[in-house]
Amino acid sequence: MIIEKKTRKYIPQDLTITWESLEPLFSELQSREINNVDELEQWLKDRSELEAALEEDFAWRYIKMSCDTANEELVKNFQYFAEEIEPKISPLSNELNKKFVESPFMDDLDKAKFFVYSRAIKKALEIYREENIELFTQLQVKQQKYQGITGAMSVEISGQEYTLEQASIFIKDLNREVRENAWKTIQQRRLIDKDDLNILFDELIKLRNQVALNAGFENYRDYMFQALGRFDYTPQDCYDFANAIEKEIVPILKEQAEKRREALDLDALKPWDLEVSVSGKPALKPFNNGEELIDKSIACFNAIDEKLGTKLATMKANNLFDVESRKGKAPGGYNYPLAETGAPFIFMNSANSLRDLTTMVHEGGHAIHTFLTANLELNDFKHCPSEVAELASMSMELISMDNWDVYFDNEEDLIRAKKEQLADVLKTLPWVAVIDQFQHWIYTNPDHTAADREETFKQIYNRFGAGFADWTGLEQQFGNVWQKQLHLFEVPFYYIEYAIAQLGAIAVWKNYKENPSKALDQYLAALSLGYTKPMNEIYETAGIKFDFSADYVKELAQFVKEELEKLN
Repeated sequence: MIIEKKTRKYIPQDLTITWESLEPLFSELQSREINNVDELEQWLKDRSELEAALEEDFAWRYIKMSCDTANEELVKNFQYFAEEIEPKISPLSNELNKKFVESPFMDDLDKAKFFVYSRAIKKALEIYREENIELFTQLQVKQQKYQGITGAMSVEISGQEYTLEQASIFIKDLNREVRENAWKTIQQRRLIDKDDLNILFDELIKLRNQVALNAGFENYRDYMFQALGRFDYTPQDCYDFANAIEKEIVPILKEQAEKRREALDLDALKPWDLEVSVSGKPALKPFNNGEELIDKSIACFNAIDEKLGTKLATMKANNLFDVESRKGKAPGGYNYPLAETGAPFIFMNSANSLRDLTTMVHEGGHAIHTFLTANLELNDFKHCPSEVAELASMSMELISMDNWDVYFDNEEDLIRAKKEQLADVLKTLPWVAVIDQFQHWIYTNPDHTAADREETFKQIYNRFGAGFADWTGLEQQFGNVWQKQLHLFEVPFYYIEYAIAQLGAIAVWKNYKENPSKALDQYLAALSLGYTKPMNEIYETAGIKFDFSADYVKELAQFVKEELEKLN
């Protein structure tokens, strides 16, 4: 099935995105008379169509650039949008927001349908400052430099060149010397760019802090809580959540780390001992190449529900995957929604490992979410907060496990894969707490030095187990671990959502274990809402609670621990 963009009703079908072509459209929206609620709704739909076209154009610029960070033309295309289009759109969008909230017909709109949308528009107006437009442009361009620096990283192991993602497979090797050499080689390569990344990060902090001050906030943390629309929890809730993770999750992981040390017959675990299988068998290899990963994932999703597999197959037919790792490609993985087309693009860096399997089903969960929200009335209805978006992806990691037999030829490997996945589910929580607490400190102490930052990261990382390894003699690498986290550079404060959603995903999976059909229906119904309901109602639709209290953390951690014990 070939996907085509939806037929445009307001903007020209062949519109080329330049400022000259966009300005008349924004002017028409601004000057249009709105005489009743029906005309207001039509105005919203027309605005939405224009915004969807802009989003998809930007999406492709970002995707192409991240697929080939060394291509100067692609970088320039991205920067053109960031420097020439977005700064001019920003004040006009603010004027359109004003036009909406000042309309005498706004209160006549269906309150249930437009409550979340209206709330977001009012918040955007509240924190908008014209002097921040230029700062946002600078941030957009500077943030991209992280991809350029990290995308160029490669190492040589046994005479062959590898990207860092490809080289990471050696950290699972049964030979401890091979693991140690690979780990140290990767870390040494990261340290080469340590100072450049620190300078870049200092520049980002300075710009972000100024954005917050311009908008009347004491710090960037408080600004971002408003900008991200965090209406459902506070910074204090994040501190409390971190305390709950430290109390309930860290001891479980410490116990598991001790079992790992004993199984490997070591005096102490080092950072290169954390990924190798304690079974004494080589690292799991669920597929051999990118195409096989895609095909097996389609089969896995088909086994859950044929409609889900069809969606991934449609993506393959339309070349909406780039999964192989290669030099010059940006690190990490993402699912990028194409707002007009109604389909997503999945980007990742495969090294033929179990982690790549989980990345694919994770991004596949996001992809299903994109498809399910494609036909919502307004483009903004599809803009889910990360706490909801990550619920889609993290739940799919767990739901899909019942069909992982498509990746493995024997039962023993399948059980190993499930055990490693459930261990990773618990490991996610303290790492998220580390990055989140680190960001709270960074942006409430914006005048810190790179040395202060490194020391604080060490303290926070130690609090949550520091990977449950002995870092003696590796202090320089230890203090630099944070630089591998793309989110810190590109999407600040987007991280606590992973822990909130991880709890939700465990709860979805718990329901799925008890009643697969009902739980799947609830999960898909929740995703289909997009962001047309408050977050707690979306979680309730999924059959779970929006809750990250200490009691809830304890309850769900115990459930995962019991499921792990069943696999032994």
